[in-house]
Amino acid sequence: MKTVVTYRTTAQCPTHARTEIPVRDLNVIIDEPIERGGTNLGATPTEMAMSALIACTNVIGHKNARRLGVDLGDVTIDANCQFDRRGVLMEDEIDIPFPAVTLTVNCNTTASQEELTAVGLETAKYCAIAKLFEAAGTELTVNWEKAN
Repeated sequence: MKTVVTYRTTAQCPTHARTEIPVRDLNVIIDEPIERGGTNLGATPTEMAMSALIACTNVIGHKNARRLGVDLGDVTIDANCQFDRRGVLMEDEIDIPFPAVTLTVNCNTTASQEELTAVGLETAKYCAIAKLFEAAGTELTVNWEKAN
């Protein structure tokens, strides 16, 4: 199996606000809300970035839990994101558009808090999207907690 692969796609841009991106057999639509000139057919680019972080945490978290023999049970992920909009509003060039993000991974599980913490530590090593946010300067906090 190759460890480094190349992704290729050609996106269609039918309007200034909508981008349609073929991914596998899917057509991902990224769009702006109507009040910003879009058609509201998909999440905005910045919403997609946050969604990708949440989804990557879920996928890689479950892979690590399985590898460690931990049953996560039912999982929800709460996100709290600071987003400096001055860049997208063209007011100022922003080096760190997402200064701070906190995710809370709530697991309704019989696993111990120590086991959940171990899953979180392993997930932090392998979540590609979390690595992107951290490399961009985002203060990323991910808490793995037993749901009450």
